[in-house]
Amino acid sequence: MVRLFLIGLIFGITLTMGEVISWFRIQEMFRFDSFHMYGVIGGAVFGGVLFNLAARRFNWAALQGKPLDIYNYEFGWKRYLLGGTVFGMGWALTGACPGPLFISIGAGFYPILLAIMGALLGTFLYGMVQRHLPH
Repeated sequence: MVRLFLIGLIFGITLTMGEVISWFRIQEMFRFDSFHMYGVIGGAVFGGVLFNLAARRFNWAALQGKPLDIYNYEFGWKRYLLGGTVFGMGWALTGACPGPLFISIGAGFYPILLAIMGALLGTFLYGMVQRHLPH
């Protein structure tokens, strides 16, 4: 438990110091005024690719000893288009994606609680209609 807390703390400090939780930086990104956030996101994607390659190459296991599963999802452009649009609209309106929502509370931005309540409500509603959606 302490290990997870420390990882979360380091993650929060990193995103705060990198200005990833900055509403101004996020709005800059959506207006195409700055490369900052694209660089952060691109670096995260590149790091994820390297992690996946290393996990496959060295047969890394999860904490419980189970092998890491690399899923091959069937591409469905409709779900990615719809999901990306909803996610992007929420991101643009609130100025934060899910991880930084909680980091913003730690940084003292308490109005973000409204966005967290909206995210939780959206998650609840998705759970209610999930079986009626194409997956």
